[in-house]
Amino acid sequence: MRWADLLLLLPAAPYRLAAFPFAALFHHLCASGHLSLTARYIFLLAGGCLLAGTAMGSYAVLLLIPAAGSVLVLLSINPAHAHTWVFALQMSWQTLCHLGLSSQELDPQDARPAITLSAIMLLTQKATSLALDIHEGVVPFQVGQGPLQHALPLCSYLLFFPALLGGPLCSFSRFRAQAESSGALPRQLRAAGQRCLCALALQGLRAGLAGGLATRHGCAGLGCLPCLWARALLLRLAYYMHWVLDEALLEVAGFGPEAGEGDLSLHDLWTLETTHRLAVFARTWNKSTSRWLRRLVFQRCPVQPLLATFAFSAWWHGLQPGQVFGFLCWAVMVEADYRIHPFLSARATSQGVKLLYRGTTWVFTQLIVAYILVAVETESFSMLCLLWTSCNSILPLSYGLTLLLLLLAEKPKQN
Repeated sequence: MRWADLLLLLPAAPYRLAAFPFAALFHHLCASGHLSLTARYIFLLAGGCLLAGTAMGSYAVLLLIPAAGSVLVLLSINPAHAHTWVFALQMSWQTLCHLGLSSQELDPQDARPAITLSAIMLLTQKATSLALDIHEGVVPFQVGQGPLQHALPLCSYLLFFPALLGGPLCSFSRFRAQAESSGALPRQLRAAGQRCLCALALQGLRAGLAGGLATRHGCAGLGCLPCLWARALLLRLAYYMHWVLDEALLEVAGFGPEAGEGDLSLHDLWTLETTHRLAVFARTWNKSTSRWLRRLVFQRCPVQPLLATFAFSAWWHGLQPGQVFGFLCWAVMVEADYRIHPFLSARATSQGVKLLYRGTTWVFTQLIVAYILVAVETESFSMLCLLWTSCNSILPLSYGLTLLLLLLAEKPKQN
């Protein structure tokens, strides 16, 4: 993976920036009372279709088909079985798209397939979340409305343009409440401006780090520990910038997340970079997706919910070799984290030992997170093999062996 490939997460950034004026226009028309509720839904839906056609070209059909299919399922299937049908439809279609596009020899400079796959993944989040809400009775259908009156809000929710290419997951109830309301535009613009400045600062930091690494001499490649950590830091900065821009666009349109409901706040950023617990990092990383996975898989799986959640995350991301290995490795590391830290913290009694414990485990957390992120973003099997056989695998292997020893030590106590 070249340094230039770190922009893999940002091909949709120009389209997000182009959507800002339309988001501000939508919010202004709503606040001034020029748009009825039906007109608002139509504006959001038409904007989503236009943005999909502009950003994805002919690949936009791959997004519109499952969106229409999910709406038809929700309108025609019994609410008790809607979630199962929508889940099967979305994940089957998404898997076919991942396998089909990855098997073709596509132009590496063409960003449209990557943008399309990302949008389909976000659609799966919204469709399954909506289906769960209907299944649990959180979103009851109003009696006396025709099919078109039911379908329009659903279609608008699945394809509304501020969240089409990114952004934290917004529930259908919150989407409908915010579509019906009209907040103060200056406050929204101020919050969006602050997020844009944050994104600019992150981009400047990332560019400076990349420039410094480009002129650095010495060890390089996946076998170099500092190089691997720096590569993962560049990836994290790209993700942070991606999330901040998404939330800024939602703020401008009037769909900003509530406090603590977004993907990245300053407190989350501090937690991600300073925590010495892998489990805390996993819960804080991409928070809205973590909450969705917890609700969809973790809370509904009776056996090994942690492993099942990370395995499903690998499936949702595309089942590439690096993704399968990375997420399964992450599951093992989190399980080890749950058992290692109580063992170590109980023995760290003095202040000096506590500082040593926290400092050492913070370094270990940083290195393991770097190992996992680089593995997940590694697309070729040969590069993944290089990562496996490098010295960077020593620490994850040590965590895995420690977990095994702690599990074996617990068995005699249970007996």
